[in-house]
Amino acid sequence: MDTAVIVIIVIAILIVLVIAWNIWRKRQAEQIEERRVEAQGTREEAQAAERRAEQARLQAEEQAERAQRERAAAEELERKADELDPDVTDDATEDVKEDART
Repeated sequence: MDTAVIVIIVIAILIVLVIAWNIWRKRQAEQIEERRVEAQGTREEAQAAERRAEQARLQAEEQAERAQRERAAAEELERKADELDPDVTDDATEDVKEDART
């Protein structure tokens, strides 16, 4: 083969390799961008789940506080009922209070 033909073939191979390398780099960049977009979506889902969890926690705390207030009101009513009831002695009132605590 002629030297010029070999040089042309080598140059053509180099050009093909450069084109292939550029295509590969571009595809890699696209994949990285796709992963970034997916990660952002996942982060947004995580933040939304965190907000829902915090809201549920606050609602649970509020419900617990409400239950505690209702329990206290019920105990107060029970105490008033015991005070009004002529058949309840002071010892029985103390027993009821101890039972309520345990």
